Amino acid sequence: MRIYEVKDILKATLLTGEDQLERTVIGAGGADIMEAFLAAAAKDAVILTGLTGDDVIRTAKVADVGAVVFVRGKKPQDSAIELARSFNLVTMSTGYSLFVASGKLYMSGLRGLDGSW
Repeated sequence: MRIYEVKDILKATLLTGEDQLERTVIGAGGADIMEAFLAAAAKDAVILTGLTGDDVIRTAKVADVGAVVFVRGKKPQDSAIELARSFNLVTMSTGYSLFVASGKLYMSGLRGLDGSW
């Protein structure tokens, strides 16, 4: 699935990474605890989270995720936005909860990072 499709499915607002919308993502995971975020992060994945700090962006960069989606209408801190921009990382925000956003992506064909369908 392409990142622009994720954006459309989640009715998300794009925050950074405008030039990366054609990038393909292979799965998605969600977490609101940093340790769980680390476990969920994977190359070319979409990570859904309510965490908004710089650590999320740094972890996403190290794991080479395709995009970070902030759920529940959360907006990241300004420093996190600038960091994501410097890493050329796609970030977006959706009003959906973590559960609903995950379900919408799953029902649209994006698999979980555990390989489940």
